[in-house]
Amino acid sequence: MTLDQLRPRISSLLDPWVRLADSVGLSPNGVSVIAFALAVGAGLAFGFAGPEFASVGGGDPIWYAVGGLCVALNGWLDVIDGELARAQNVASDAGDMLDHVLDRYADLVIIAGFAAGLGRYDLGLAAVTGVLMTSYLGTQAQAVGVGRVYAGYLGRADRLALSGAVGFLAAFVTGSAFGLTVVGWLLVVFAVVGHVTALQRFWGAWKALN
Repeated sequence: MTLDQLRPRISSLLDPWVRLADSVGLSPNGVSVIAFALAVGAGLAFGFAGPEFASVGGGDPIWYAVGGLCVALNGWLDVIDGELARAQNVASDAGDMLDHVLDRYADLVIIAGFAAGLGRYDLGLAAVTGVLMTSYLGTQAQAVGVGRVYAGYLGRADRLALSGAVGFLAAFVTGSAFGLTVVGWLLVVFAVVGHVTALQRFWGAWKALN
């Protein structure tokens, strides 16, 4: 079970934050845009933290912690925007589409930041394709009438949780194992488990359609 499936169970925890967002005049789309801006900040911080940018003043691992914080805030706001839309009774297909598009771009910039900081664009490409196929299969199942699929080992909430946790960990753990830092191994996990999760979702939808 992925963390995406826990969203309905934490709705009561979101109420104070939803009321706060509503009280300051934020719209669900506005929250989505802020969440995306935080993802961009995370990607920049992760890239700047890596040794590849040491020549321009980067390379300080503390930037990994900054990126981890941005990822945590992005994930939290990504849950709040939907709840705010329901609270304001403005939920729409257009808002849902904007949210999904920004989520995909957020996934891209976060992973790109990790890969750029390490200079491992091969791992970045493998991780990005795994992540995008996982998300694609989840929504494609919905498009063909099976319903939105969250099954598998690694959903978006899981990826955000791992990205944030590894960001904080990388700020203090700078060693490597088998030639890869903890960030490098995160990209490997995203690549391998992402594609496995995509295949799980495909197989589940395929069985439901046949």
